[in-house]
Amino acid sequence: MSNERYERGLARQAELGGPGVRTRILNEIDDVAPDLRRLAVEFAYGDIHARPGLDPARRELVILGVLIALGGVEPQIEAHLDAALGAGLQPDELVEAVMQALPYAGFPRVLGAMTVTRRVFERRGLLPITPRERRQP
Repeated sequence: MSNERYERGLARQAELGGPGVRTRILNEIDDVAPDLRRLAVEFAYGDIHARPGLDPARRELVILGVLIALGGVEPQIEAHLDAALGAGLQPDELVEAVMQALPYAGFPRVLGAMTVTRRVFERRGLLPITPRERRQP
């Protein structure tokens, strides 16, 4: 079962544009906790992220909201911003998602997340961001 879970997790990561930052994060601790990579891929991606019920884009929005609220997890925010773009979310949608965390997570965490967001967009050549027309209800 473990091999199947790992393969399913790797496939989900590839679907979202590759492991990217996730690989860098896990590489830094591989010599201390080599099983952590396997567990992260199997559980987070093979079991949880691959579940039915939400498409990858909505799933990434949920993950980003939780990470922003947690605070102090900038490498993981960066990884999931990349995954969200890989899942088809647009830069202006991600900016708005980060902004939505403001009343719940507060200015320090949202400012930190927006700084990471800008860094991801800059690395990908997506700046400047042009917001879409706001739709009236």
